Amino acid sequence: MKRRELGLHYLQENPYHVKTFDQYPVSLTREDIFHFCQQIRRDIVLSTFSAGSGHPGGSLSATDMMGVLWTSFLNHKPALPSWEDRDYMIYSKGHVSPLIYSLYAETGYFDRTLLASFREFGSPLQGHPAKSKLDCVEVSTGSLGQGLSVAAGIAMGLKQDHKPNHVFALCGDGESQEGQIWEAIMSAAHYHLDNLTLFFDYNNLEIDGWVEDVMGIAPIKDKFEAFNWHTIVIDGHNTDDISKAIQTSLENKNRPTVIIGKTIKGKGVSFMENEADWHGKAPNEEQLNIALQDINREVDEWTH
Repeated sequence: MKRRELGLHYLQENPYHVKTFDQYPVSLTREDIFHFCQQIRRDIVLSTFSAGSGHPGGSLSATDMMGVLWTSFLNHKPALPSWEDRDYMIYSKGHVSPLIYSLYAETGYFDRTLLASFREFGSPLQGHPAKSKLDCVEVSTGSLGQGLSVAAGIAMGLKQDHKPNHVFALCGDGESQEGQIWEAIMSAAHYHLDNLTLFFDYNNLEIDGWVEDVMGIAPIKDKFEAFNWHTIVIDGHNTDDISKAIQTSLENKNRPTVIIGKTIKGKGVSFMENEADWHGKAPNEEQLNIALQDINREVDEWTH
């Protein structure tokens, strides 16, 4: 069986019947959020397996932060991607497209079986999110360092128009080695963009190895504070901490907020965790089955 056919088979065999809603956010239990995030993890490994390529490591590390945001805080309507009152979500590290597409699929933007077409020629699910291919993508991203500038620009425009929409962005720690990121950080603070919240996925690894070995960024909290950002440091896999941090960011006034999530690259898949090699490669079938077993084992442990 060809890889994509096999991927589709696995997608159909590994469903979690998550209820989708016409409008988000919705009120979910901790258990509901946990199961949602675990399904996103299944989707990430299944879509990258189907494609034979992709970026599972950083997708898995950001899953819990994005899972909480997408279900419990982000204003959006799957049937109306351009809804005027929506909040904006900009993925500065656009290579985490396996995560992005899984979030769309599991909240009802399209059928999750489309994930088997990830990175296929002509598919709307390209390796980096493309606005021209998929209406629900806010901005085509993937050139590292640029997404936060876009998010700050949107937030500035909304503020000037006196609109209540909030702008969220996700960037990586390796990405923060780009100078444009710091220009955007300086600009957002200067213009008092309290309608902007940045998730900083601090998993300590990039494609070439440990961040501090490649180009050190520590102490990241002190740097954001020096740039006059409201700074929150959390366990990026603790959904209660994530929820509290997002709520605090929405209540913050007069300056932007950064939520620095201390995360594990490849979180939830034993052989991917803290391994730079899994920044940008896909599992084979044997590895896929181990990954699914790891995810399902966590679900069983939670349930029992």
